[in-house]
Amino acid sequence: MSKVPAAYQATRGSPLEVDTRFYDALTQRGAAGARHLVASHRVPVRQGLAWSVKAGQVFRVSIVEGAQVGDFNMWSLHDPRERMWASRTRQLQRAHVSTYDRLWSTLPFLRPMATIIDDTLAGYGVDGEGGRVHDLLGTRCDPYVNRLLTGEDFDFHCHSNLVRAVAPWGLTEFDVHDVLNIFQCTGLNDDDRYFMKACPARRGDYLEFFAEIDLLCALSCCPGGDLSVDLWGPGAKDPLQTCHPLGVEVFAIEKACLEGWVSPERAAYGGAHGRRDPSIDWAEVKRHGA
Repeated sequence: MSKVPAAYQATRGSPLEVDTRFYDALTQRGAAGARHLVASHRVPVRQGLAWSVKAGQVFRVSIVEGAQVGDFNMWSLHDPRERMWASRTRQLQRAHVSTYDRLWSTLPFLRPMATIIDDTLAGYGVDGEGGRVHDLLGTRCDPYVNRLLTGEDFDFHCHSNLVRAVAPWGLTEFDVHDVLNIFQCTGLNDDDRYFMKACPARRGDYLEFFAEIDLLCALSCCPGGDLSVDLWGPGAKDPLQTCHPLGVEVFAIEKACLEGWVSPERAAYGGAHGRRDPSIDWAEVKRHGA
């Protein structure tokens, strides 16, 4: 393993520092009696679902039958221009996320949208082939790349599931973005190429998030199922037999447990990207110290 330090290092007091005791107290183990189920959903095989979560609530994505991968998108409930930024989250957190990692929003907002507070697969680590779970390296399967690789149209893809899921919320295909692949096991091979492995999750496994802001979430129940069957290449076939539904639950947290927590503001950058208003005499401004 490389000993080269991470490029993005947090200063003391930055939003990358996480109060682990606060988040631990919100989990099922830490908040017994202080969590109340307010919504429960099932995402059917090869379908998508969108739902809202209020700031200060917890939501869980779970395996309810057999192993299954889910492709996750997230937006600010009040402004869908602010959405989850997979690539920046990879840089600020890691390429495969788990407990205490945060999912960050796009510019110019750049704030934590949700914090992972519980993960039953946190102990999976790195397997013998370099695979890790909860992937931000790849993105959603889509009918366009399927056509590119096979020359055929196939409508069952995570991109399409997400497009259908968000349509009732007034969003379109252009709003669907790079995903968090929940329960997906991936890595880079010796040729530095992306690989996917069979999902290690089993019934009862879950990934749980604390909503830092009001959210619109969407989840695709991946048409690849547990990814044990190749989607493309010589051995590819329709993996319908490996597909299972996913569960989604939303929990309200008693106010006493949230004491001291404040929903994060958007990034405080106040510059103008080096631009200057030509109508202002900047030399005069400088002379007067304004």
